[in-house]
Amino acid sequence: MRVAIIGTRGYPYVYSGYETFLRELVERLVKKNVKVTVYCHRNLFKEKPKNVNGVDLVYIPTIETKSLSQLVHSFFSMTHACLTGVDVIFVVNSANGPFGLISRLFKIPTAINVDGLEWLRPKWKGFGGKYFKWASKQATRWYDIIINDADEMRRIYQETFDKDSVVIAYGGNIRYSKEPALIKEWDLKPKEYYLIVGRFIPDNNWGIMIEGFMKSNSKRKLVVVGDVPYENDYSSNLKKLSEVDERLVFTGLVTNRNAVAELFHNAYVYMHGHEFGGTNPTMLEALSFGSAIIALDTAFNREVLSNEKYGLYFQKNESSVENLIAEIDTKSDLVTEMKSVSRNGITKKYNWDHITDQYIEVFEKLKKAFS
Repeated sequence: MRVAIIGTRGYPYVYSGYETFLRELVERLVKKNVKVTVYCHRNLFKEKPKNVNGVDLVYIPTIETKSLSQLVHSFFSMTHACLTGVDVIFVVNSANGPFGLISRLFKIPTAINVDGLEWLRPKWKGFGGKYFKWASKQATRWYDIIINDADEMRRIYQETFDKDSVVIAYGGNIRYSKEPALIKEWDLKPKEYYLIVGRFIPDNNWGIMIEGFMKSNSKRKLVVVGDVPYENDYSSNLKKLSEVDERLVFTGLVTNRNAVAELFHNAYVYMHGHEFGGTNPTMLEALSFGSAIIALDTAFNREVLSNEKYGLYFQKNESSVENLIAEIDTKSDLVTEMKSVSRNGITKKYNWDHITDQYIEVFEKLKKAFS
């Protein structure tokens, strides 16, 4: 079976959740005798081998602007894929919803993983938000199978677009601490800091978590890992808070994945504020690495954490964060207990091998339907 994958920056380039997902999936597909072609952004690759780890690679140029880069790339990639005789085309990102019309015209079976509620994200105000909702609707119209990564997202698509979808979650890899000394780079000690990991964007609610922590009386530090590729007022203003509270530690982007793992392993508690996604990769990392977790109270976070089984919750305000920190800061036994069961949250649903088998089942169903 020949499958073309469109909508990411490429393989093995890793930048965000999409590319991590791609790497975990395609390498397993190849081992299961699926012939995979990944469409890559030409400008991101200095070297352009035709095959890496058994994955065929096609490099397509695009217009380098924040808003149009992926859309232009996906348009040309979809057109190219339709002319190569693949059995199935798999697309990620609901922004690519309209391009299902191309594969429909060529009668190539397609599936799309639409990801989260992009039209609600603050960064896509105005036209951007309207486009994402329209594109998501187009995805439900033109693609043969819609894939969501959470049961709650399936419900939303049914309610909003009157379209059912297949639920295949994102995965996690269970890991244990190997190099605890790596956290010394930031003058940290095990269990003496809270942790936030992700991007400096409003819908991750870092401002609420940071300012809620600042109002607490905790003597621990708050370590904030991540950044944005471009400076903005939101991130700049939050970083300035370290000037008034010495407990705040902003590491910036940490590219050493072993160091990131150790920051999770050795944190007292991981704080998760993501709001609009489905199954969030960073949440699964926290579970996989054995973290105690406090999270924004959303249906998505409750689904991953099995309600209170693997986490505690705060509301979307600073006082709620402050109160939860005050409650948990002195309960080290509770935190230890949370850590001891956290990895159990990586159930079969979040196992990459099981996830790969589910995707193969979808692809085979599509191939059979069009044969």
